[in-house]
Amino acid sequence: MMMNKYTEEYALYLDAEDPLRAYRQEFLIPDPDMIYLDGNSLGRLPKGSVKVLEDAANFQWGERLIRSWNENWYNKNTELGDKIATLAGAGRGEVVISDSTSVNLYKLAHSVIKMQKGRKKIITDDLNFPSDIYVMQGLVNELGSDYELVVLRSVDGSSMNFEDIINALDQNTALLTLSHVAFKSSFMYPMKELTRYAHSKGTLVLWDLSHSIGSVPVNLEDANADLAVGCTYKYLNGGPGSPAFVYVRNELQDKLQSPVWGWFGDDQPFDFRIDYRAAGGIRKFLAGTPPVLSMMPLETSLDMFIDAGMDRIREKSIRQTSFLIDLADKYLVSLGFRVGSPRDPGCRGSHVSLQHNEAFRISKAMINPGIGERVIIPDFREPDNIRLGIAPLYTSYIEIYDAVMEMERIVKEGLYASVDNGKDTVT
Repeated sequence: MMMNKYTEEYALYLDAEDPLRAYRQEFLIPDPDMIYLDGNSLGRLPKGSVKVLEDAANFQWGERLIRSWNENWYNKNTELGDKIATLAGAGRGEVVISDSTSVNLYKLAHSVIKMQKGRKKIITDDLNFPSDIYVMQGLVNELGSDYELVVLRSVDGSSMNFEDIINALDQNTALLTLSHVAFKSSFMYPMKELTRYAHSKGTLVLWDLSHSIGSVPVNLEDANADLAVGCTYKYLNGGPGSPAFVYVRNELQDKLQSPVWGWFGDDQPFDFRIDYRAAGGIRKFLAGTPPVLSMMPLETSLDMFIDAGMDRIREKSIRQTSFLIDLADKYLVSLGFRVGSPRDPGCRGSHVSLQHNEAFRISKAMINPGIGERVIIPDFREPDNIRLGIAPLYTSYIEIYDAVMEMERIVKEGLYASVDNGKDTVT
């Protein structure tokens, strides 16, 4: 039986046939009428993480107190790192949980510059997350006027010309650093091809996986990737402020030296000697005491991702983002919307950017419970992007359909016109 793919019936059919549908029940969804499409900024709370937090606070901290360091906490950075490595196509001992994404970027970029003697240039692009660019600006400012940061410009604000990056790389380039999936448009770089070309110029590559890990299969080993960082609170559902991770290819670990020397990066931290000796392997990129309570809930979600399998998650992500784009073409483009993400799923992550001249007021109307029929939570990115994040483990097809129908209604009936342009601190 042929079904119209632009209908509620078709969305419900896709949900019924979804092999990953059972995972939605593993997340806390207190208001089933609210449609959450912002998992690319902050993932939903897994139910199992609540139990983990309770145990970590009440038993491990409350009862076991300092004994929990030996019983459960001290090796958690590397244990969780190895689970992220499974999702990222990396090996054991190549990933560790540590600090924030920005701090990790600094540590790795600084270590590369110090190793790449005589090379004075860092290359990035204007699709990169602004904080990543700030870190590189600060690093160049620290190193002095001999060093240069080149920020390549996107022609359309959504994607990057592969040739522009290739032409910018030269014998003076120490580091190329990019977001694997661009935060505004969801444009995804060909990691393996770019890394291979950079290596032909003697350049190392540092990838930010924040908008890809947990939604896009990443194979760092196959790509011969050098370095990567990423956050854990987006698709990985680690919770607000959950610590980030560092990846360093095995062959580089002994060659690189972290610029931040802290006791958890020492080879024998409890010897308490006053002369620092870096730990071997990935642990050298640790610094201070890890935030245990912020780190513990991550394990529940990582286990779900490993169980579901990244190939199946990616397959659903492609189907859902393609479904969303089809619906946007059918119902929204005629109302002034533009699809701001790649239409080729091979070049697209797991969020879709819909652009509109009134994007900010439309997004506020979607969230406002007094305007639409249902509350829909996307996010807004300057200047005109409404980002709709698809988290395949808990986003349903009917939610995507209902969100597009609500967006159509908000614009058709001019409901956004009653919304002011005042912005909250966090958009």
